[in-house]
Amino acid sequence: MSNVSPKSGGRIAVVGATGRIGTALLSQLVNDDVELVAFSRNASTDRLPRGLAPTVVDFEAPASLAQGLQGVHKLFISHGTYAKQVENEIVLIDAAVAAGVKHIVKVSVMGPPVKLHPFDWHMKIEAHLATYDVGYTVLRPSTFVDGLDRAAGAIAEGSWGGSAGKGRANLVDTRDIADVGRIALLDDKFIDAQRAYHLTGPASVSMPEVAAEFSRQLGREVRYHHRSRTEQRELLTRAGASELAIEMRLGLDLLFEQSAQAETTSTVSDFTGKAPRSVATWISDNLSLFASTAKA
Repeated sequence: MSNVSPKSGGRIAVVGATGRIGTALLSQLVNDDVELVAFSRNASTDRLPRGLAPTVVDFEAPASLAQGLQGVHKLFISHGTYAKQVENEIVLIDAAVAAGVKHIVKVSVMGPPVKLHPFDWHMKIEAHLATYDVGYTVLRPSTFVDGLDRAAGAIAEGSWGGSAGKGRANLVDTRDIADVGRIALLDDKFIDAQRAYHLTGPASVSMPEVAAEFSRQLGREVRYHHRSRTEQRELLTRAGASELAIEMRLGLDLLFEQSAQAETTSTVSDFTGKAPRSVATWISDNLSLFASTAKA
């Protein structure tokens, strides 16, 4: 338990505190009248706001979760995608309910009911959450535009591509997810509600269109090379990707190819009063990641 005096907004715990969404969320919440608990599996403070120490937890030891959740009023879950995600989030939800948490905000994923990971994992976690009489807000974002940072090396080498074809997806900025999550945590009108929301960017794009935007901002031609699923699997295998990572990448490309995440929702603007950030905005804000490919 912290020695800090209680704040009027109560105590909020953030799971996934050092991830993309968690860091963006905490950077805002530190300025709000709330007491923060930053859950982490390690003691590193590099990605946390200055002065905020991580609460190190072990999902294999539920007692550590119970201790970290003492006095927590609201819980935000943005867990990284990995093989034990379902088990860990279910243990966490159980511990939160037992500790008396009043509202849980969970980041899930937007997509059809499929057997692809992590979509099926999130469906299992959501189903478990729904068995409890606790307030919750489930945020179902489309694919993160931030994932384009993985293309930096491939763009530099002229080898960026995949099996998404010309399918469309409405990529969402993780900062927008954090913005919506903050409102869901701070506005008590949500505390007893049990709702799910789909989050997207302002418009769907195809990977060739994203390549064209990179070309415009970098001042050189960038192409998205369409490959068959077999070709993409072979490339990922040669690159040393794990079988789980390969299946997830191919599955996501399949959803892109089928335009399964192409819908546009108003959730971000409804919650924040601002339009969601576009792919072009994200590229502009992160152009230094691709600086080696820019025109001299």
